[in-house]
Amino acid sequence: MILQTDAAFLKVMVDAAEAAYPAEACGLIIGRGKGQLVRVTAIVPAPNLLAATGDRFELDPAVRIKVERDLREAGSKDRIVGHYHSHPDGTSEPSAVDRVSAFEPDMAWVIVGVLQGQAIHVAAHRLDERRNAFRTVPMRIPKKSACAPT
Repeated sequence: MILQTDAAFLKVMVDAAEAAYPAEACGLIIGRGKGQLVRVTAIVPAPNLLAATGDRFELDPAVRIKVERDLREAGSKDRIVGHYHSHPDGTSEPSAVDRVSAFEPDMAWVIVGVLQGQAIHVAAHRLDERRNAFRTVPMRIPKKSACAPT
């Protein structure tokens, strides 16, 4: 998988991570694609049901159910392709808790590392069930062409 996202979508995730600090932020990543390239089409922030812990997240399942229903009812080709969350005062690498919590190998895990309230790094990962670990997912942020309409 290669996760292609616009800078604006990346900013939504980073802004959410900084705003939630010192708790973890979380949300869904909506997209579409065939083969290896998956293009992000929307970011849906979600409440973290475990925000009070400061070092865990649980995305509100009601948000996921609503997004799945809305996409289905709209007849959209978009689908949930992953989720994002932050690591307050941590890195953008998956934690041991992330590994225990992961169960959908087709989903991207975008993690925003936040240090003292400032996002310092963003990385995408995907569960490799055979190795019982995560592997890095390349992220592509296309640059606007000088000839592209604005």
